[in-house]
Amino acid sequence: MKIFITGASGFVGGAIAESLQDQHSIYAMARSDASADKIRARGWTPVRCALTEVKASDLDGCEVVIHSAAYVEAWGTLEQYRTANVDGTRQLLDVAREAGIRRFVHIGTEACLFHGQAMLDIDETYPYAEDSPYPYSSTKAAAEKLVLAANDVNGLQTVSVRPRMVWGPGDQTILPEVLDMIGKGSFVWVNGGKAVTATTHIANLVHGVRLALVSEQSGEAYFVTDSEPRTVREFLEGLLATQRVTPPTKSIPGFVLRPAAWLIESMWRIARIKRAPPITLFAADLLSADCTINTAKAEQELGYTPVMSVEDGMRQLTELHAQSEN
Repeated sequence: MKIFITGASGFVGGAIAESLQDQHSIYAMARSDASADKIRARGWTPVRCALTEVKASDLDGCEVVIHSAAYVEAWGTLEQYRTANVDGTRQLLDVAREAGIRRFVHIGTEACLFHGQAMLDIDETYPYAEDSPYPYSSTKAAAEKLVLAANDVNGLQTVSVRPRMVWGPGDQTILPEVLDMIGKGSFVWVNGGKAVTATTHIANLVHGVRLALVSEQSGEAYFVTDSEPRTVREFLEGLLATQRVTPPTKSIPGFVLRPAAWLIESMWRIARIKRAPPITLFAADLLSADCTINTAKAEQELGYTPVMSVEDGMRQLTELHAQSEN
């Protein structure tokens, strides 16, 4: 089968493409020559195009689209988030229908439900945060609604797979950013790291996507996680231990950090500073709010169960780090 993937040069899209390459032909969006070279080096076929500018001919012969690309930067304007996440998804859906694509798998996120509140044992019936103060959340909510609304239009079947805090080999955000903050001396725990969180190892996300590809279900969103909630502190200490790093113990109350983050963000926007501030309101709220997820729907309708435990995932990272040191 010929599969078109957006975001294949990134962590999530790349892992999905790698898992499918032995059985399928992978055609990957390449927005630059450097991206095309990276895709070609991994044995996939680059397709020079970009979000909002995909042509039906770019999908010629493909049966499936896996949409992993999104604007996920910690900082940006609402227009940047909306253009990539909403307009890009809408345009890709349009050309997918025009090209006769039969299945469209979207990589969603629990953040599409988040506006600063605790979320405990949530499932797919939980309401979207369309008016979220965080551009990432509101635009990912709008994007997923477009995807699910497109189901059964011109024969297109759509599914959204929602992970939470994706980690594992190749991670370009969680572990690298925490290590960077520790190196700069800017890392602190929020409320002592007591918030409880769900996580999703990359192998479990890939497994969920593969199930969504072959399932007869459509027009639905599905949460996939490690099914092992733990505190932010337990998770990050374990993650850092795989790199032989011990985090500092300094902590700041959430009720202090959140107003400070809001003030810093406001100053950054007034001054139109393009680089990310030292802390964003989204990050402050995310680290201080509980988030646990019920994956029963994916288990019952897709046959999902985690293929990688947190313990085994940590062991894998420890071994990879030891190999890199030799």
